[in-house]
Amino acid sequence: MRSEFIKTMQERGFLHQCTDLEGLDRRLSEGIVTCYTGYDATAKSLHVGSLLSIMMMRWFQKLGHKPIILMGGGTTKVGDPSGKDESRKVLTEQDIAANIAGIKGVFSKFIKFGDGKTDAVMVNNAEWLDKLNYIDFLRDYGAHFTINRMLTFDSVKLRLEREQPLTFLEFNYMILQAYDFLELSRKYGCALQFGGSDQWGNIVNGVELGRRIDRKELFGFTTPLLTTASGAKMGKTASGAIWLNEDMLSPYDYYQFWRNTADGDLETMLKCFTELPIQEISELMAHGVKGINDAKKKLAFEATRMCHGEKAAQDAAETARRTFEEGAAAEGLPKITMSREKLAEGVPAFILFKDAGLAASGGEARRLIAGGGARVNDEKVESDQRMITLSDLNAEKTIKLSAGKKKHALVVVGD
Repeated sequence: MRSEFIKTMQERGFLHQCTDLEGLDRRLSEGIVTCYTGYDATAKSLHVGSLLSIMMMRWFQKLGHKPIILMGGGTTKVGDPSGKDESRKVLTEQDIAANIAGIKGVFSKFIKFGDGKTDAVMVNNAEWLDKLNYIDFLRDYGAHFTINRMLTFDSVKLRLEREQPLTFLEFNYMILQAYDFLELSRKYGCALQFGGSDQWGNIVNGVELGRRIDRKELFGFTTPLLTTASGAKMGKTASGAIWLNEDMLSPYDYYQFWRNTADGDLETMLKCFTELPIQEISELMAHGVKGINDAKKKLAFEATRMCHGEKAAQDAAETARRTFEEGAAAEGLPKITMSREKLAEGVPAFILFKDAGLAASGGEARRLIAGGGARVNDEKVESDQRMITLSDLNAEKTIKLSAGKKKHALVVVGD
């Protein structure tokens, strides 16, 4: 491979499939290439599961090329069946607009936007999808897609094999995504689409549509589906998604997610979610238990710095240091405010642990307590019915809750 981008992607483990790797390598070596990745607006924040493609776009720009962030204001109304067992909840126009507003900010933390040759641009596919005339669209583009071929793609095949219904609305999604690629090719000279491995069929459709309609040479590139050493999907935890927006997950909790990376996942996470040189990563991994521990701190700091800024990363690291190395109830821990009146009456321990975000549900909180993993002010909680009251306030006038050794929160008294 000649291009720095392809070499970097191979070295760091981003490359899974490419429609024409040698052809793409040639194009990237000849000059600036424009690429896009699409994000549907199904929530007010993206989560860590989207971070692999964001990091890929970051490297793409860093190595001299131009990224397009495509917001799916149009496709969100349809729903991508890829990897889903059921139809996506239908969102209103207002829901979609609010979600897009929440999502937009995260990209500027990773990618530079502007008017320069390699500066990123953000566009919304509602700009063209909302204006489509259905009959004209079917006549002009429908003939280029066969049901036979569409049924072979995993996004459709797996859904049918599980005997889960696939609506005609969702079946149209791959056609609309292919049309997005054609539009971006025409408007911006976009020649490449990035996506996760579950998007392969959708991306191939776009590549082929561009070739058939406009005789354009387009390319598709997918990343592997990242799973943890335990087999879980990257970014999903027992307590919920790891959101990228600060108002949905604190920088401290974000830091702790990376700090708690399993040993078997560490090298992959360092390669994909930091920009540390490969040599430095190898050296960190070569120094036994201490090296592993230092590498986890480095991963947590670098990932948090990119997403939330230098100060937030420093504060999170210091809070973690004080909490775990000094045993202090550090000020930077996540907080839940409880009224003095309510605490005076008493709150069952399992409810407080759930409300503090240390358990995803009351049942999970009960199991945490039954298993001996719940502590109040560093003392084991013996019963899920133990009442937490004003008498539990410590010298700092807070109540420290701990779930295991690594998850903590503070209860503070409000009015």
